[in-house]
Amino acid sequence: MSFTYKEAGVDIKEAASLVGDIGELRQRTEWKHSLMQSFGLFAASFDLSKWKQPVIVTGCDGVGTKLEVLLEHDQLEIAGKDLVGMNVNDILTTGGDPVMFLDYVGVGKIDKAKITRVIAGMVDHLESCGCILAGGETAEMPGVVPDGVIELSGFCIGVAEKPDLVDPTRIEVGDVLLGFASDGFHANGWSLVRRILAAKPGLVSDEEMLPLLAPTKLYHEEVGGLRAAGVDIRAMAHITGGGLPENLERLLGDNGADIAIPEWTAGAIPKILSHVETPEAVNTFNMGYGWVAIVPEANKELALRVAGAEVIGTVTAEKGVRVTVG
Repeated sequence: MSFTYKEAGVDIKEAASLVGDIGELRQRTEWKHSLMQSFGLFAASFDLSKWKQPVIVTGCDGVGTKLEVLLEHDQLEIAGKDLVGMNVNDILTTGGDPVMFLDYVGVGKIDKAKITRVIAGMVDHLESCGCILAGGETAEMPGVVPDGVIELSGFCIGVAEKPDLVDPTRIEVGDVLLGFASDGFHANGWSLVRRILAAKPGLVSDEEMLPLLAPTKLYHEEVGGLRAAGVDIRAMAHITGGGLPENLERLLGDNGADIAIPEWTAGAIPKILSHVETPEAVNTFNMGYGWVAIVPEANKELALRVAGAEVIGTVTAEKGVRVTVG
């Protein structure tokens, strides 16, 4: 008796045809940068010769348990956008330009329509910031990944001129923290959100749920505006898991910050926050700010004019990040 890979649950031809199906989608991501060689080889190549002192910056992230809610509500495109946002934003904090993105998609059985929708979401975000979808891996793993489940991971590569890298060691006491609005919870804190929703059926209506699932916002335009205006950016933080305190403490070293923010009142978010103590919420969610830039006081007014931010705090000599809400 002989066996085949397809009978074991893996359809190689279906996987190969998926690559062809997404070709036109992927081409949309090459308007700013292009691969050096053809797409679809065993590895992607990128020409760094236009940079004088190129420094490579890299990042890797996923969508977390928000993915379960997105699958439940058939929001596959948002999953793709979240995957890109979580990675590209991390690259932007360095001062680097995101140039290549790769994805890993793990499934029990290939469903081309569903996977194409996820990739379409990736392409929407990648196209908007000029980052190439350079390749990836779709793994069909019957018996390992349950039917109906999708595993997602993303990897981003950026490039910066060495003198243009953001250097957080330049932060000084008195520098200003500028907060940039988030579009919701983004892709962090969803294990807590899911627990609340499970414990409180009907807390959030179907109509309220979709805005609650808004994808992770890209901050490339805000960063580009600051840089084009000549703002002296001391540091930038992508506010993800751990909220404002943990993400800013990475940058501040022996300094600290005093932060004051208003109550987060967008959409159904207050319904979720009503079941969480304020300190827990501050240390779990972005609290309405997905991005923070730290600039000198002398650059504050210029930064506010060009980037649509608001002042949320000041760097202090006292170590630790103290957040006041309301």
